[in-house]
Amino acid sequence: MGRTRKELPVAPRPAPRVPRPQLITPDKFHDECAVFGIYGHKEAANITYLGLYALQHRGQEGSGIAASDGELFHAEKGLGLVADIYTKSTIKRLHGHMAIGHNRYSTAGGGGLRNVQPLTVNFALGNLALAHNGNLINAQMLRNELEAYGSIFQSTTDSEVIIHLIAHSKADTLLARIVDALSQVRGAFSLVILTDQGVIAARDSYGLRPLCLGQVKGSWVVASETCAFDLIGGEYVRDIEPGELVVLDQRGLTSLKPFSQTREAMCVFEYVYFARPDSKIFGDNTVYATRKAYGRQLAKESKVPADLVIAVPDSGVPAALGFAEGAGIPFETGLIRNHYVGRTFIEPEQQIRHFGVKVKLNAVPDVLKGKRVVVVDDSMVRGTTSRKIVKMIRHAGAKEVHMRISSPPIISPCFYGIDTPTKKELIASDHKLQEIKKYITADSLAYLSLEGMLKASPATPTRYCSACFTEQYPIPFTKAEELQLGLFETHHQG
Repeated sequence: MGRTRKELPVAPRPAPRVPRPQLITPDKFHDECAVFGIYGHKEAANITYLGLYALQHRGQEGSGIAASDGELFHAEKGLGLVADIYTKSTIKRLHGHMAIGHNRYSTAGGGGLRNVQPLTVNFALGNLALAHNGNLINAQMLRNELEAYGSIFQSTTDSEVIIHLIAHSKADTLLARIVDALSQVRGAFSLVILTDQGVIAARDSYGLRPLCLGQVKGSWVVASETCAFDLIGGEYVRDIEPGELVVLDQRGLTSLKPFSQTREAMCVFEYVYFARPDSKIFGDNTVYATRKAYGRQLAKESKVPADLVIAVPDSGVPAALGFAEGAGIPFETGLIRNHYVGRTFIEPEQQIRHFGVKVKLNAVPDVLKGKRVVVVDDSMVRGTTSRKIVKMIRHAGAKEVHMRISSPPIISPCFYGIDTPTKKELIASDHKLQEIKKYITADSLAYLSLEGMLKASPATPTRYCSACFTEQYPIPFTKAEELQLGLFETHHQG
């Protein structure tokens, strides 16, 4: 009996792999997710693999690629790092001239293979795969409504809500259904969708998460950051604009602005920590240059007599260089990072001083002994790691240790795609500066001011979301959303 519509083939599964530990830094906001898409390239899956490899820093829990030749969809995904999941044989199974990919760090819905994207389905209008960066603040309410109408969910991620909304839509075309679905969700989305006809990329009207458009050998590509274009030999063209939907197919590129326009609210924390320093995000703005500008501004605000400036590697290095330049104090490498240690390790039975930090960082006594040291980090979340670092530097012989943070105090959790601790776990949410200084045992402590950070950022200050520093959320919560998200405290919505 002939097929009435194209079906997803069941691909042979490779031997199960043991996922490599996640390479994340303790006491930091956890990375988000990465998306990548390409249309019109004979090696679409291989290019997607390379793009995801470049975007590994945005998610290390799992990765997936879906590819199509316009007839059949092929998908591969697994837990662990990009290099561990894909082999030459798995990439060869991903036939087609168009593909999308995703690196996951769970910010909503928990972990596990079932939540690794792209999510792939076959429904009345053909095949569809979706990869999403961001969080939807009304996802649970929409899910409850959809389940009441009979929807059966295969994952616990909020991204699957979008697929069900597409399937339930009464619009005539697939593109119209996608627009209808995205018009119903609230929150952050930078996403790529693979269909039988092409690739669709969309960004929420606030522009909370980055999404870039580029070209490689005449083929269109989209990615969370431009560093993905560099690895594949591509060229950055422009950002997908807030509220823009782009269709990449045989006609080329078609741009639509189907969503209600709002003020921009680009996540400023992308500059502070998430994005790779060599990337350009939110327009033609290099992350490295912005982080260095934060350091120079921090030196203006909180210079202290010292012999040298060191960084908490790796993300604190550009800001530390900027601080050293602005303060006129020599920069040295006083902390060495072990790049080959994952999240888990076998701890010794006998306690070793500062073992939890030393497994990833180690002080250099020859640099630090007898010196007044300024140590620059990009952010402080709980304060536990900063405390251990300060004590480690003292143990290495430093005479004074002055902690400088190249972002403002974090007082609020994020609900737009960053896996943050609860408000009560954020040390700055209920402790004054002097209390934090005493806790981390530093001789002095200073943060970059909010005004200074926004002044040093490339765009107009009103174009950024800084809710984690201000508790002023750009998307106002309804009472029902506050209950669903567990927000029982009063929020000052901006």
